Amino acid sequence: MTYQLDKLTVRHQASGGGAPALHDIDLVVAQGEQLAIIGPSGAGKTTLLATLALAQRPSGGVFRAFGQDPWALPDAQRHLLRARQCLAPQTPPLPPRQRVVTAVLAARLPQWTLWQALVSLVKPANPQAAYGALLRFGLGDKLYARVDRLSGGERQRCGLARLLLSSAQAFLVDEPLSALDPALSQLTLSTLQQEAATRNATLICSLHQVDIARANFARIVGLRDGRIVFDLPREQVTDAIIDALYQNESVTPVVPVLHETPERLAVGACF
Repeated sequence: MTYQLDKLTVRHQASGGGAPALHDIDLVVAQGEQLAIIGPSGAGKTTLLATLALAQRPSGGVFRAFGQDPWALPDAQRHLLRARQCLAPQTPPLPPRQRVVTAVLAARLPQWTLWQALVSLVKPANPQAAYGALLRFGLGDKLYARVDRLSGGERQRCGLARLLLSSAQAFLVDEPLSALDPALSQLTLSTLQQEAATRNATLICSLHQVDIARANFARIVGLRDGRIVFDLPREQVTDAIIDALYQNESVTPVVPVLHETPERLAVGACF
């Protein structure tokens, strides 16, 4: 079991005694499972991913990650538990003046000594590994580019390339397709899903593109106002359920997804 949440409540860090960002969340995710989280803006998707990644502490309820209560552990043990996960934010925190190769290899920092990390800043430790990760996202030609020369979509994929070099057993990915066109969206999602399946890692992906979520994930979780509205197999997620989830909200229009292989599309991180 990767995650178990029972009546979990999380408050915004700056809200003090205000309303919780997440209310009474019940969620169980098995190791190796892949699921999509959808919902309108402000539903709590990012907060949920940050909580799973141990970046935000719950204020109530039960939370177990990999069978352990992370907030009952000493700091050192909680750090080791956090290293088993990889959170890829929608806007990756990449130093703008850094070379892409160095930014991607930063995924290896938890495995390196301080000396190895400092040496890699001057001479990248394994540029071939970084190139291979970038190539899978269609960014092989950006290996030695500076981060501040990348487009928004390229920065997103650079951040995701970090994930491939991590040793994570859980991938927590926040809106990875927001700056990508349909072809690159499918390439990116296919790469993430294939990598997760290969290493039997759990993949939890928040998406604003409802059609892509329904086409590519066997399990869909709908979140609104900090509460889980539904948690269903995709066959049971009807248009009426989606309409209710996004009532008074606009759903991002999406070009129908073509089930192409990453190789064919290629021709035409973590924090």
